[in-house]
Amino acid sequence: MAAEIHSRPQSSRPVLLSKIEGHQDAVTAALLIPKEDGVITASEDRTIRVWLKRDSGQYWPSIYHTMASPCSAMAYHHDSRRIFVGQDNGAVMEFHVSEDFNKMNFIKTYPAHQNRVTAIIFSLATEWVISTGHDKCVSWMCTRSGNMLGRHFFSSWASCLQYDFDTQYAFVGDYSGQITLLKLEQSTCSVITTLKGHEGSIACLWWDPIQRLLFSGASDNSVIMWDIGGRKGRTLLLQGHHDRVQALCYLQLTRQLVSCSSDGGIAVWNMDVSREEAPQWLESDSCQKCEQPFFWNIKQMWDTKTLGLRQHHCRKCGQAVCGKCSSKRSSYPVMGFEFQVRVCDSCYDSIKDEDRTSLATFHEGKHNISHMSMDVARGLMVTCGTDRVVKESINCIYVMSPTLQTCVEITDKLADPSLSTSLVALPSKCILPVRPLFTVQLLLPRFSSLSSGLCQWPPNLSPSSCPYQPFLNMPVKTQL
Repeated sequence: MAAEIHSRPQSSRPVLLSKIEGHQDAVTAALLIPKEDGVITASEDRTIRVWLKRDSGQYWPSIYHTMASPCSAMAYHHDSRRIFVGQDNGAVMEFHVSEDFNKMNFIKTYPAHQNRVTAIIFSLATEWVISTGHDKCVSWMCTRSGNMLGRHFFSSWASCLQYDFDTQYAFVGDYSGQITLLKLEQSTCSVITTLKGHEGSIACLWWDPIQRLLFSGASDNSVIMWDIGGRKGRTLLLQGHHDRVQALCYLQLTRQLVSCSSDGGIAVWNMDVSREEAPQWLESDSCQKCEQPFFWNIKQMWDTKTLGLRQHHCRKCGQAVCGKCSSKRSSYPVMGFEFQVRVCDSCYDSIKDEDRTSLATFHEGKHNISHMSMDVARGLMVTCGTDRVVKESINCIYVMSPTLQTCVEITDKLADPSLSTSLVALPSKCILPVRPLFTVQLLLPRFSSLSSGLCQWPPNLSPSSCPYQPFLNMPVKTQL
């Protein structure tokens, strides 16, 4: 599904642009082609298809290729136009796509796994194709020689993968709910640490190399943010989904996290606020509020001649409490609880109305979602799932508006000195895109006239780190 994203205060939901139908089985991956009106899909029906948008606005398959086994994972590298497809039989196949996306040539097959491939990442710098599979291992192979460079095995199925291209660290999530951090070398690897926090199998990971944050989604319906760069073991719990979290994407510019669940739910989390860590649950043999014994505390039950009570935990303070002392429910978004959870009576009284203000927006994708891909520059999103449908949407969460995008395209053209200057009108208020348009200082004088709108700074963007700094909070008006 493709959607357009506006600024955070707006409650706009993803706007459906088009549906792509034609697969005969579940679609396991759908990827937007950068700078092109195209989508690449892989399916359990053993086909890879490249869809291009025609003048009618509909997508039609430009490439249709049948594989020997169901397709279970896919990666696409746009600069080299290489597609890597993982299959149910454990093999990874490499293809090269022509510049017009009308032809796809087979390159080679990598015997990466003995069972279903779950995730693939290609590193152009090292010429490695890294993959995980149901054979409980992560493997990395050389794309030049096609040889296996190394493998590392886990105690359960490896389900998802992220990779830091600068440091060659790999994050592998598995079905035991554990995330393993590995340092990959040319022919070996070392385990750096393991992250444990989920109560269900890890379904998806997202790594932000700038802030060095790792996000994980799992079958326990929750998302955890792991502050890897902080080196203090800080984690944030996000609970708002009602089903398995299947896909994640972190928008670094606006500090927003987009998550999708298998029931079609799409959540946009505001990570640009000071959040609190959920407390560790405390252990006790009696209620830490009224001191009544829990049912396993035989001695206190005998001494007080009372029946033991069931143990619960307050989500805000983590104390072990009985049902009577935790009879109330409340949301507490600053700690990641977007729906009502159990809290003790004293914590309930301490929560103010403003503390219950939601820090996330929730939308309905209206189909099962097993995979999601975003093109942040264009504000587009595609989702796919077991209903065999691929949806493209404009994501109404991000910073680009159609009017501003048009202006950006015009400024790109005006960067060419051979072109004559022309009149350009900006919106009365707009958010400047962060992308290398040479610099605004060079481009702005090329306009013969600009409207006197005020340029608004993107949230949390440091003005000193951006070439647009001289134009912060000043009227945009200049003449040749």
